[in-house]
Amino acid sequence: MGFKCGIVGLPNVGKSTLFNALTETAAAQAANYPFCTIEPNIGEVAVPDARLAALAALAKSAAIVPTRLNFVDIAGLVRGASKGEGLGNQFLANIREVDAIAHVVRCFEDSDVTHVAGRIDPIADIETVETELMLADLDSLERRLDGLSKKAKGGDKEAKAALDLINRALALLRDGKPARLTERKSEEEKAFHMLGLITSLPVLYVCNVDEASAASGNDYSRKIEQRAAAEGAAAVVISAKIEAEIALLGRDERDEYLAALDLKEAGLDRLIRAGYALLDLVTFFTAGPKESRAWTITRGTKAPQAAGVIHSDFERGFIRAETIAYDDYVACGGEAGARDAGKMRLEGKDYVVADGDVMHFRFAN
Repeated sequence: MGFKCGIVGLPNVGKSTLFNALTETAAAQAANYPFCTIEPNIGEVAVPDARLAALAALAKSAAIVPTRLNFVDIAGLVRGASKGEGLGNQFLANIREVDAIAHVVRCFEDSDVTHVAGRIDPIADIETVETELMLADLDSLERRLDGLSKKAKGGDKEAKAALDLINRALALLRDGKPARLTERKSEEEKAFHMLGLITSLPVLYVCNVDEASAASGNDYSRKIEQRAAAEGAAAVVISAKIEAEIALLGRDERDEYLAALDLKEAGLDRLIRAGYALLDLVTFFTAGPKESRAWTITRGTKAPQAAGVIHSDFERGFIRAETIAYDDYVACGGEAGARDAGKMRLEGKDYVVADGDVMHFRFAN
C-alpha cells in the first residue's frame, strides 16, 4: 500500500471530476495495473514507477505489482460542516482515516459552473475549509477535557501527559491555527497521532486550473503555491478537465496528447510524487521469477520493519536482508551479476532502507 489520500474541497471546485478522472486513468492502465473500487467513493490506483518494468525484465518476472494509492472522495464540504451541516458528519468521519489531505481548490473561471460563494477566491475557499476542520478539532478536544482533567488530578500520569498535549493543540486552534503546528517531542508523536485531529494531517493543495493554464499555472494557483510554501504544505497544478480526457485515451495517445499540451506527465503522476514527498515516503522492491513488486515505507524505516510490510512473520523472525541498490541491480544485469560484482550487501536489523533498494529478506519461522 502506498498511502490513503482524502480529496476534499468546497462544492463545484472539480473535486469529484478529478477523482473520477484519476480512477478512470487507473482503469485504462495495462492488465498488470488493475483498478478496483472498494466503495463508491474510494478508488485504488497503481503508483507509476518506471523502475519496476526494468526490474521485471531482468528478473524475468511473470507479473509486475506496483504499490497502491487510495483516493477517498470525501463528501463536499460546506460552511457549517463542523456542526453537521450538509454531509458534515460523514465528511468528518471519513477524513480522520486518511494519511494526507488533497485539498482541491478552484483556480478557473467558468460562468457555467456556479461557485458556492459567488466569486472565485481560492485563498478564501481554503480558509473556509480550514476553519471548518479547525472547529471540528476544537470541539473534539474540548469534549475530552473534563474526563482527562479528573484523571490527571487523580494522579494518572498518562492522562496528565495527554492533557498537556491537548492544551497545546487547543491554544493553537483557539487562535485560528491548525493542530499540525503543535510543538511536540518525538516521543509524543504517537500520542499526538492518536488524538485523531484532522488539522494535524499533512496538506497537498491541488490547484484545479483551466486547460490553458495546465502547464504553467495562473495567478490563482500561484497564490496557493505561495501559501503552501509559507505553511510547509505542498501544491500541485492540475486540470481536472484534461485528466478526464486523458482517462479515455490509450497509453500512446495519452503521451501524444500530453506533449501537445506541453505537459511532461499526467496530473496523477505529479500528484503522487508530491504526496510521496509530503509524507516522506520511499519505495523498495522485491524481484524474482514470480513477480517484481514495489513496497512503500516511510523514510528512515529499518530493515525488519520494512520486512514487516510484506508479512508480519518476516519482521518477527528477521535475520538479515540481502540488499542491492537499484542502479547496481540494473548495471550488473540482475541479482546474479550484482552478487558476482560484490554489489549485494548483507544488512542487519539496524539498516535503514534506502529508496530503490532491491531486497530479499531472510527470516526464521
